[in-house]
Amino acid sequence: MSTSQRKIEHMKLCAEKPVEARNSKPGFDDIVLVHRALPEIDMDNIDLSTKFLGKELQAPFLIASITGGHPATTPVNAALAKAAGELGIGIGVGSQRAAIEDSSQKESFTVVREEAPDAFVYGNVGAAQIKEYGIEIAESLVDMLDADALAVHLNFLQEAIQPEGDRDATGCLEAIEEICSLNVPVIVKETGAGISREDANLLKEAGVSAIDVGGVGGTSWAGVEVYRARQRNDTLFEDLGELFWDFGIPTVSSLVECRVGLPLIATGGVRTGLDIARSMAIGADVASAALPFVGPALNDAEAVKERLEKMFEELKVAMFLCGCGDVESLKTNCPVAVTGKTLEYIKQRGFDI
Repeated sequence: MSTSQRKIEHMKLCAEKPVEARNSKPGFDDIVLVHRALPEIDMDNIDLSTKFLGKELQAPFLIASITGGHPATTPVNAALAKAAGELGIGIGVGSQRAAIEDSSQKESFTVVREEAPDAFVYGNVGAAQIKEYGIEIAESLVDMLDADALAVHLNFLQEAIQPEGDRDATGCLEAIEEICSLNVPVIVKETGAGISREDANLLKEAGVSAIDVGGVGGTSWAGVEVYRARQRNDTLFEDLGELFWDFGIPTVSSLVECRVGLPLIATGGVRTGLDIARSMAIGADVASAALPFVGPALNDAEAVKERLEKMFEELKVAMFLCGCGDVESLKTNCPVAVTGKTLEYIKQRGFDI
């Protein structure tokens, strides 16, 4: 199956099937923001603006990498990008592998920069492709989008249970280190299984500019592959997907794991503005999500904007109730309590709560 066909299958399944984690939660409910009964700020004056990797954002949020690589994905990326551009936030594209293999697929990616000329836009390619094609391809992907950063995604859980998956993970760290010489920041992102302290330290040593934790709790790509396997009557890969549906490190725990001195993106089950606030109070610089915007993007940019604006209003309420008038205050001065499974995980891993 071509990469392009696989991309449209993935998007349709995410739009039509229950693909989120089943029994593992991202951990946001374990983070208690300490309520300030006397916030002493004016909610109407709360400032959501921030700077991420040198780019000004009007809110601490990115539309995470969703799609691209098939003609039917072009209007979806256009709607997402238009909303991101109008609201002054960032946006990533899905894996640009399809455009590497077939140049006719470029439009499904370039439409993002066309619709959001001033937004923070980041490209996206798999670690396996970086290893195969090298820095020249990485540079071409940045040029394709006039990108402000390039994300390298780690999705070996999905690759392991995908018949056409690339299961050779040797040499990926070296390849990542090589492309860190690009003239734009390099973000390394997981796609739903989280990143550990051990790997976060390796990535820091390699020279990456930021880490997107991509933890358990949002879309399960093992789950997506279950549906694909059923369509092929492939019981082996269906069973593998079922077994590993919730495998990995929950998002909140992965944020703690990845506190190694690099900017952090909280991805994985972020669904509300309260989730954004909680993630930033424990170490994230920005948050991101993908699945909540798939359905709206199939309609139009206005539907995407409405979903985003709701989240940002929720974020403002959370900040107001914590007495945080701006993003920096939320990140540095908002006391929290950690409870439940997240507290247990953090203690067992030896982190100083």
